[in-house]
Amino acid sequence: MTVPLIWRHHPVPPTAGVVLVMHGGEEHGLRPPSRLNPPLQRMRPFERALLRSPLGEALGVAEVEYRCRGWNGERADAAVDAEDALAELVRQVGPGVPVVLLGHSMGGRAALRIGGHASVAGVVALAPWCPPGEPVGHLADHRVLIIHSDHDRVTSPAESLDLAARARMAGTQVARCVIPGSDHAMVRRAPTWHRLTTLLTGALLGAWPFPDPVAKALARTGSDIEGLDLRLPLWAGRR
Repeated sequence: MTVPLIWRHHPVPPTAGVVLVMHGGEEHGLRPPSRLNPPLQRMRPFERALLRSPLGEALGVAEVEYRCRGWNGERADAAVDAEDALAELVRQVGPGVPVVLLGHSMGGRAALRIGGHASVAGVVALAPWCPPGEPVGHLADHRVLIIHSDHDRVTSPAESLDLAARARMAGTQVARCVIPGSDHAMVRRAPTWHRLTTLLTGALLGAWPFPDPVAKALARTGSDIEGLDLRLPLWAGRR
């Protein structure tokens, strides 16, 4: 069976680390993604932004190639494919190379679901699908960064905030950043999404420090939800 991993940029070795990208999908759907695959195309500007950053040529960028377009209930197909892709990636680059999981919508749910892997330096979940009761215990002692618009009408900002709070209670280092006035497709204020994602991904890989408010949020523990929901002009950018 073909392993669902596609390299977009594969330095050998990837001294800056690797970003594994997971695009969105559907709640149900057993057919493979279309050839055009708009959810995947939505992630390509994020990949280009990462490769234009100071991480540049030293950064590996790979994508999960889903076998089908839906999550499909308890099958959790996107998470299964993501786990297989991560295992193959680690096999190829070695367990000492840090990996950041970058997922949008259903891909964000998949990234969160497999984010407890030992090789994962952190998760960046963009507008993630976080249904009530989504497990968080496996994320203890890991770092999770959620970015969500307060105007998202597809995935619930309230549910991603609830997951962040539960994850912190479970021992996760977590922060949630809000991009006001944007949308689920990350089209409105797109440069802000790209810059913030690059900033947080590089910090997870140790290339530069976290912005101070994010560092403070990651340092908080337990039931202390202060500073969990960050709404800062730092990332206002152009619309």
